[in-house]
Parts: sequence; C-alpha cells; structure tokens
Amino acid sequence: MSDGLVSSLDQVGQVGQTLRRSGRLLSAAASSVQVQETYSADGPLVSRVSKRKRVETRGVVVEGEAITVNATAFDEAATLELPSPKKKRSKKAKASPQNEGDEFVEGAAKPKRKRAPIPEPVYVIPDVEKKETTFKGRLGYACLNTVLRNKKPATDSIFCSRTCRLDSLKKNGAEWLKDFGRKNVGDLKAIIQWNEDNNIRFFRLSSEMFPFASHADHGYSLEYCAGILAEAGALARKYGHRLTVHPGQYIQLGSPKPDVVEAACRDLAYHCEMLDLMGMGPDSVMIIHGGGVYDDKTATLERLKQSIRDLPTNVRNRLVLENDEMCYNAEELLEVCEELDVPLVFDYHHDAIYPSSISPQEIIKRANTIFDRRGIKPKQHLSEPRPGAVTMMERRAHADRCENLPDDLPDDMGAPPNSQFD
Repeated sequence: MSDGLVSSLDQVGQVGQTLRRSGRLLSAAASSVQVQETYSADGPLVSRVSKRKRVETRGVVVEGEAITVNATAFDEAATLELPSPKKKRSKKAKASPQNEGDEFVEGAAKPKRKRAPIPEPVYVIPDVEKKETTFKGRLGYACLNTVLRNKKPATDSIFCSRTCRLDSLKKNGAEWLKDFGRKNVGDLKAIIQWNEDNNIRFFRLSSEMFPFASHADHGYSLEYCAGILAEAGALARKYGHRLTVHPGQYIQLGSPKPDVVEAACRDLAYHCEMLDLMGMGPDSVMIIHGGGVYDDKTATLERLKQSIRDLPTNVRNRLVLENDEMCYNAEELLEVCEELDVPLVFDYHHDAIYPSSISPQEIIKRANTIFDRRGIKPKQHLSEPRPGAVTMMERRAHADRCENLPDDLPDDMGAPPNSQFD
C-alpha cells in the first residue's frame, strides 16, 4: 500500500474517531456525494468534496468543512465499524396495561391529561372617573352596547346590526333575510331593558336593523315585524326612553343625480316606518348631514332645501340636520334650518374641526328656538378626538369616551324655561 493511501486512510480514521467522540452519526449506507474528479499520472482518483453548510459523503457527515481524500480510501474506510443510528420512538406507540390495575411501564406513553375548563370571559368595563356636574340633561350612547355584544358564548351575544351580503340575499331569499330583522328587534328589547337597569334613557338605534329594507330591487315593508316593533316601542315608552336614528353618509339630498336623491328618500322612509311602527313620538328624530358639496355649495344647498320640501310629511316631521367636519358647518346649515323650520343638532366635535364664525352659544340658542317651536326636545352630540390626534384624519376619529363635558354645553341645554331636553 502506498504512503499516500495510508495517509489517506489515517485521515479518514481520524475523522471517524472525531465524529464518534462528538456524537455525530456516521452512515456507511449513505452515498450522496458531490465531487470534482481529477486524474493523476500515477492512476489513483482524487476527489474534492465541495464546501457546503452540510455535506454528506460515503460514511462521513461534516458540517461546514471541506475534505480532500483518495476515492479508494472511501471504499476501504466504509468497512469500519460504525455506530448504528438511533431509532426515533413512534409517537403513535402507546403502552397500555395488560390487566385492570396494571401500572404503565416506564417510558411508555402517558395517558392524555384532560385540559381544565376555561372560565367564561367577562367583559371588563374600565373604571371611569366619577365627576360632579350641574348638567341636568340625559346622556346616552349610539347603537352598540359593547357589554352585551361581547357576551360569551357568541350565541348569547346581544346586538341589533345583523346583516348579510347582497349575494347571500339573492341566494337565500327575502324570507331568510327578514329573520335578521326579527332577531335585531328582539335584541333591541333586551338592550332597552339593560339601559333602564343602568339608568341610561337615551339611545340611538342601528340603521342596520333591517338590512336592504330600502334597496331599489330587494327592499321590503316592515309590516311583517310590526308586532315585535310595537313591543320594543312600548317598552321604551314605559321607561320614558328616547330613541333616535342617524342614517348614514350615503343620504345625499343635495346630489345633482336624481337616482341618488331617490335612494336617500327611500332610506329615510325606511327609518321613519320603523319609528312609526314602534309608536315613537316626535322626539324620535332622524338626523342627517348636509352631504357633499359637489363643487358648488350654494347650488347644492338649494337642491337640499328642495329635496326636504318634497319629502312625505311623516318623514319631514322627523328630519333633523347636523353640522359636519368637512362640508357644512353649523352656521351654514342653521340658515337652511331656520328657513325650512327644521331643527339643528349641534355637534361639538365637528364644530371644533370646522368651526363657524358665530359662537356655539349663539348657534345653540337659535337652534333651540326651532326645537321649542316644533315641540321637540333639543338634542346635541358630544364627542372628542382620539388622544394624540394631530392630522385632519386623526382628529376626525372619535375617542371611545368623553373625558369632559364641553365648556359650551348649557346645564339646561339652553332650552326655554319649563321645557324638557336631552
């Protein structure tokens, strides 16, 4: 045997010993080797294993190293006694006692331990600082009762905005859709009772009580739900609760497109029908914004006024306008309201972002004159921007709660003497 071959064998033996000492597995059966072959004049084949993060050769596994050995040496080194690889225990193999009372053998699979039942989560209402106030009106909230909505299991959740997609309506039919309305009104009764139990007597109804009720092709009358609506209204009147609605931003009575105005009128009629079937009085108003400007505020306001004049009497009698933070401030809408004898709801948050040239006190005084003349309790919207809001979009977002009542909020809402207010 040549010196070169002996030297190569010694190198392989040293590698094998090193791997055995370090606990690395050697597999004589493995033969996945990538080599670069070079022939010498003496004849023996020399192979260089390329450097890789992990290299497998015939009988040698090396991480991060490059080895140059004689190919013949691999064949002879393969006969070295190598440790057999450890066999992994099957996870599926489980031991079981042969007879009743037998113990499990050490190392056998243990029986599964039953998981302790998870306690029902309780929605935690954050502590709110109690403050002294001289305000004499009623404070309420809008649409979603988070305490009842977050009840567990989900089947016990109480809310009034169950809805679906139009595709689901087309697939399942109108009768399937109407069941959403029944469930929403049923939960409304539970919310009214909860409000009474918690001394809250002012609540805004969800506009999604009856999904697609005002749709051009799939709309429907609420008469099918008249009985349960009457029950909800009777409960609210029994406790002296005031219920109002706030149709969404898609109500554009000043739009230059007739079909948009028509859709807005249908939606207002739907909200009005719901309040009428509940037997609610004139204090149950429908609040809308002025809508878009459409590149000409003056012309748009004229269209808005005409659309209001054209509304059915029962719809117009419940209509109230509200200032917004982008298109129409309180001063601009107040002129429309005074001309048409339509009340104005003053929003403090919106006024802070898009203020008027006259003071909130003056706006409230003039707005309440309309409320009093119409025999409707004054109403205002209180909210604040989210903490840390800087940009316009951030300032538009409402905070979860009001930290303080507005400085300009009158204790009696600025209502005339002996009148009721909220």
